[in-house]
Amino acid sequence: MNKSYVLVLSVFVFFCIGCKPKEEPIYVSSQNYYEAIDKLTKTMVHDIFSPPVASRIYVYPNIAAYEIIAQKNDKYKPLAKQIRALEAIPKVSNTNVNLEVSAIVAYLELSKKLVFTQDLINTYQDSLFLVWKNTNKLEFEASKTYGISVANHINKWISEDNYKETRSMPKFAVNTDEGSRWQPTPPSYMNGIEPHWMKMRTLTLDSSAQFKPKEHPKFSLEKESDFYKELQEVYDLTTAIEKKGNTAEELKIAQFWDCNPYVVVSKGHLMTATKKITPGAHWVGITKIACKKSNYNFEDAIYANTLTSIGIFDAFISCWDEKYRSNLIRPETLINQNIDKNWKPFLQTPPFPEYTSGHSVVSGTASTILTHLFGDNFDFIDDTELEYGLPTRSFYSFNQAADEAAISRLYGGIHYRAAVDNGIGQGRNVGEYILKSLILK
Repeated sequence: MNKSYVLVLSVFVFFCIGCKPKEEPIYVSSQNYYEAIDKLTKTMVHDIFSPPVASRIYVYPNIAAYEIIAQKNDKYKPLAKQIRALEAIPKVSNTNVNLEVSAIVAYLELSKKLVFTQDLINTYQDSLFLVWKNTNKLEFEASKTYGISVANHINKWISEDNYKETRSMPKFAVNTDEGSRWQPTPPSYMNGIEPHWMKMRTLTLDSSAQFKPKEHPKFSLEKESDFYKELQEVYDLTTAIEKKGNTAEELKIAQFWDCNPYVVVSKGHLMTATKKITPGAHWVGITKIACKKSNYNFEDAIYANTLTSIGIFDAFISCWDEKYRSNLIRPETLINQNIDKNWKPFLQTPPFPEYTSGHSVVSGTASTILTHLFGDNFDFIDDTELEYGLPTRSFYSFNQAADEAAISRLYGGIHYRAAVDNGIGQGRNVGEYILKSLILK
C-alpha cells in the first residue's frame, strides 16, 4: 500500500475520531416531573381508584424520588428512619449515575406497580428514555439501573403496609337497627368502601386514632336537638341554593370541589359513570400550581410534592378511622325518611359513612403543609378542574381554599356542619404534627 495513502488515511481517521460529538450530560427539568405526575393522575382517573387508595398511589413514588435526590442535595434530609419502617435506600456507587434521571425512573417504575392500566405511563416513559439514551447512553443506563434498584427497595417496604391484607378483609356490614348507622345511598347503593383503611400503616402518625376528633352531636330526631338542627340546616340551605338557580355561588363551590372519582348517572335502566379526580388529586394539582408559580426547580418540586402527599396519605387514614368508628348516617337518608322523600343533594353522596368529611380533613392537612412551604398569603388561580369542564377559581391563600373545600360539602348536601368544621380541624392537626415530626430540610 502506498505510504502516502496510509498517512492520509490515518490522519483522516484521527480527525474523525477527534471530531466525534461529545455526549452531553442529561438534563432533567421540573416539567418532566410534572408530566410524570399528570400521567399518573390520568391513569388513576381511568382506573377509578377510591380517594384513600389514590393517596397511597401518589405518596410512594414521591418518597422514592425524594430519597434519591436527598443524596444529591445537602439541603434535604432523607426520610429513612423518620417515617414508619423505612430503611435507607441503596447508596449510589457508579459515578455515571445522574440522580435526577434515577429519581424519575424510580417514580415511574413504582407508579406502574401501583395502578392497573400502564399504557399512559409506559408511553411517557418510553419517549423520555429514548431522548435520554440518545443524549448520553452511558449515563442513562447507569441512572436507570440505580433508579430501578431504589424502586425495588421501596416496593418491598410498600408490600408491608397492610394493603394486601385489607383486600381480603370482610366487607362492611350494614346494620340499620340503630337509626344513626350509615346505610348505602342512591343511585347505586354501593357498599362502604375501604372499611379497614384505618389498619393501614401510617407514615408519621403514632396511630390512626391519634387525632380523633370530638364527637358529632348526639344522634336525635327531636327537632330541638343539636343533631336535628344540623340535619334541618342541610335541607334548608340546599333548598335556598336551589331557588337561586344554576348561578348560585354556593352551587359553583360545591361543583368545583366535588372530586368524586365515580359519579353514577342513571337513565332509565341504564347506568353510566363520570370519572373525575379525587380530593387528594385536587390538592396535588394545587401543589403543582404553587411550585410552578414559585419557579421551583426539580428537587424543590419533589420535596414539596412528597411532603404534601405524605400529609394526604396520613390524613385519609385518620379520617377513615373516625368514619367507621362513628358510622354516621348521611343527610340524604334522613332527609328522605323524615323531611322530604323527593329531596336530592346537589352532589352524589359518596359510599361511606358521614363523619368526618374526608375532603375537609385532607384539605386541612394539605393547606397546612402548603402554607408552611409557600407562605400564608400565597394567592393562586386553581385551574385543576378545567379538564373536567369547570372554570378556574382564585384564592388568596391555601387556608382559604381549604375552608371553601370544606364548606362545599355542606353546600352540596352530603355532610352536616359538624363533619365540615371538625374535619378541617382534624386535618390541620395532622398537618401540624407532620411538620413537627419530619426533618426534611
